[in-house]
Amino acid sequence: MRDVTGRLMLLDTASLYFRAYFGVPDSVKAPDGTPVNAVRGLLDFIDRLVRDHRPDRLVACMDADWRPAWRVELIPTYKAHRVAEEHAQGPDTEEVPDTLSPQVPVIEEVLDALGIARVGVAEYEADDVIGTFTARAAGPVDIVTGDRDLYQLVDDARGVRVLYPLKGVGTLQLTDEAVLRGKYGVDGRGYADLALLRGDPSDGLPGVPGIGEKTAAKLLAAFGDLAGIMAAVDDPKAGLTPSQRKRLDEARAYVAVAPTVVRVAADVPLPDVDTALPRAPRDPAGLEALTARWGLGGSLQRLLTTLAG
Repeated sequence: MRDVTGRLMLLDTASLYFRAYFGVPDSVKAPDGTPVNAVRGLLDFIDRLVRDHRPDRLVACMDADWRPAWRVELIPTYKAHRVAEEHAQGPDTEEVPDTLSPQVPVIEEVLDALGIARVGVAEYEADDVIGTFTARAAGPVDIVTGDRDLYQLVDDARGVRVLYPLKGVGTLQLTDEAVLRGKYGVDGRGYADLALLRGDPSDGLPGVPGIGEKTAAKLLAAFGDLAGIMAAVDDPKAGLTPSQRKRLDEARAYVAVAPTVVRVAADVPLPDVDTALPRAPRDPAGLEALTARWGLGGSLQRLLTTLAG
């Protein structure tokens, strides 16, 4: 993938269509009665994002593998509680609401017909795709996600911020380093270490027992980063309490592997795609057929108008 210039917007697509699914009534249906609330809700989200933030480039980043084996090998509990069905070959099946699963292929077809770049890479999560696009971007980056894990990519010097939906996408928290320091006491680089130490039950990350968010922030402020904290464990003169020293010492095995699991990848083999914001549909006839089949109506028309503007 070539380095990209101009403002790049990266969508954590699954995060957004989950929000759309739960935020738009399932009474929004196709002509045959199939719910399309996630499809139409996501189109409305993208329309609002493009109107409000005017990106030059846009990529819908996908989970080709929502629970990569290389992460599970290091921390077996990683997202384990979300597994609906295990597979010896290929990704496990994630537990997803029955009426959402059929909408995902429709979302993919609509994005493709519109000409919005859609990128998922085998054995990687959307977060890793986002991390790699961000690392390669030559201009500012807006990451749209409801997943706080991506706060680790925030970087004021490079113009990388996270647009975190508080209510739909009409109310977004524009997350820069000042916001992170105010809420968590760390910058973007420190957020991954903070998350690793405190753990995250929603991702099956145990964290270090007894080290919560506030304690983790204080330790990072005192010792700089995870490596500094673990060096302090071996230094009797370092300012750790006996209980902190004991807990961190007992968690060495977890701390040794957790960074690889928690930090998003920046070296995913991305395909060479055109990330430019489309002004007109790539496949007008296909889009027309999808509109008729799924009753996309006003949601799609509004987005087309915005893209053409």
